[in-house]
Amino acid sequence: MRALLRSAGRGWRVGVAAAGSLRGPGSAGGGPRRAMALYRAEERGQPRSLDYRVFFKNVAGHYISPFHDIPLNVDSKEEGGVPTKKARNDEDENLFHMVVEIPRWTNAKMEIATEEPLNPIKQDVKHGQLRYTANVFPHKGYIWNYGALPQTWEDPHQKDKDTNCCGDNDPIDVCEIGSKVLSRGEVIHVKILGILALIDEGETDWKLIAINVNDPEAERFNDIDDVKKLKPGYLEATVNWLRLYKVPEGKPENKFAFNGEFKNKAFALKVIKSAHECWKAMMMKKCDSGSINCTNVQVCDSPFHCTPEEAKSFVESVPRSSPSKESSIEVSTEQMWYFLEK
Repeated sequence: MRALLRSAGRGWRVGVAAAGSLRGPGSAGGGPRRAMALYRAEERGQPRSLDYRVFFKNVAGHYISPFHDIPLNVDSKEEGGVPTKKARNDEDENLFHMVVEIPRWTNAKMEIATEEPLNPIKQDVKHGQLRYTANVFPHKGYIWNYGALPQTWEDPHQKDKDTNCCGDNDPIDVCEIGSKVLSRGEVIHVKILGILALIDEGETDWKLIAINVNDPEAERFNDIDDVKKLKPGYLEATVNWLRLYKVPEGKPENKFAFNGEFKNKAFALKVIKSAHECWKAMMMKKCDSGSINCTNVQVCDSPFHCTPEEAKSFVESVPRSSPSKESSIEVSTEQMWYFLEK
């Protein structure tokens, strides 16, 4: 496939086509509105295989990158003609898109493939084997819906002034704490509540705490102190999980900046803004992006822009199904519980 380097249009606006009137079940009247149909996930390959991928389409049916083409911010007034459910006090600046990579209680380590064209979700691989996160007693799998904010990048060449460590070369991670178990590939609206600075093998790996705005209890959560009050023990469990989850692999416990203290929403929003600026610089080739694949369909003026036809050609080169043998690691890993006495 020819190089996907094309420039078109102006500015940073990412277009979103109209989606009509979309309401979730039981949302008659003033209930939560759902904008999920603006993006659709398409699986290719067999789950639990090396070639399994989840690609994304916009409402126009064009393949897009969930890393680069989904806007960071939710439109403050409407998105695709659908009024968004706003956070309390009309805090539109605190409405973001989240791409769900790992549903709560699951173990498969899924992630946006930052080095592949169009950045589909894939399962992480180590030494040729699919990766599964061990259960950390008393938890089963990930204890939140886990994913990332699009159009953010933790620059591995830029040292964070607060942590004194460089970024981990990924979009910012999100731990969504709502009551629903979400699905891999969902794109949801979240509001940010706080942030934790994990130091993973010497790199800054921010973990945002957020809640789906369509969660039944979302209006009760507006900052990190609300999590402490309304979900007692959840933040402590989060720190404990993140500290220990790599120990079963033979690695040391993870460390944290700020002595493991969660920072509030205002601090988190500053981190997001900085990561978004890093992403913009990368997309305009103003910094060293290393092995990151910046191919996109909707970011205007980016030298990495490609046409929808080129994007479709790439995706269609990936098989819909695979004869690859499914990994048997999941069974043995999911049966493994890790308990560390203090």
